[in-house]
Formats: sequence, C-alpha cells, structure tokens
Amino acid sequence: MYNENNEFLTVLDEIPTRCTIIMDSALSGGLLANAIAVISLTAGKRHPVLLGADLVDASGETHPGLIPTGIPMLCTDGDSLKELRIKAKEKGCDVVDFSVEGQKTKNYQEYLEVTCSIPAEQMQYLGIALIGSRNVINKLTKNCEMIK
Repeated sequence: MYNENNEFLTVLDEIPTRCTIIMDSALSGGLLANAIAVISLTAGKRHPVLLGADLVDASGETHPGLIPTGIPMLCTDGDSLKELRIKAKEKGCDVVDFSVEGQKTKNYQEYLEVTCSIPAEQMQYLGIALIGSRNVINKLTKNCEMIK
C-alpha cells in the first residue's frame, strides 16, 4: 500500500493497527535478543507506516521516530508458535518469521540455501512478528505470556 505521494506504507491492504512479537519461550540471552532484532528490522521494512514522527528534544536535536503503539513482547512454546503462525496467516496478518536455521548458518546465502530444503511445516521457529488488526492479533495471542 502506498500513500498519495507514492511512499510505501505497508505490504498489507489496510493500515496495520498492531505489531506484536512472539518468541519461543526456550530462548534467552543473546540468542533471544538477536532473533528479536532480526524480526524487528524486517517488520519495520515491511511496514514503515508503523513508525511515528521524528522526535526533537529541547536542544533541537532530532531523534528517529519510534512506533507509537508499542510492541508487546510475548512468548510461547515452539509448537504453539508454529500453530500461531499458521492461524495468523489465515486471519490476514503479515507474519515475519525467523527459524532456527537463521542462527545456525554462517551467512545469509547459506540461510537461503538451507531454507529452500525445509518445508514450512517442518521448520522450527524461534519467533514471529504479527502485523495487522489489533483485535485479530489480541485474540490470537491471548494465551501467550509476556517475556520476562
């Protein structure tokens, strides 16, 4: 979707009202932080409309705009994560997923090659971002826990 100035806004047909990240509850530390960073960067690229206006402080310095709605950070077990991914796609959400191969490979080319050999139903997802309707995402994630 593009605005009247032909600026890219989102891959969805409607402006999303929610972005939520759900991670495998078995992840922690640096691996958790890495997976969240990868998922977040991709979600931001696919949905720049989620970013708020730049911030200007009292000294006049500009700071990049952040997401004004916040991003709930949730977790669930690996099997539930896979199921949630499928249901979210069925409900029209954009899903940014990151599989275990992303942390096991040494570079992106290797990740591309490995991913081509694994069907989606056999992938082990470390985390997903759901982008779409607030109501849909809230219903889908109601059984997930907050990351602590």
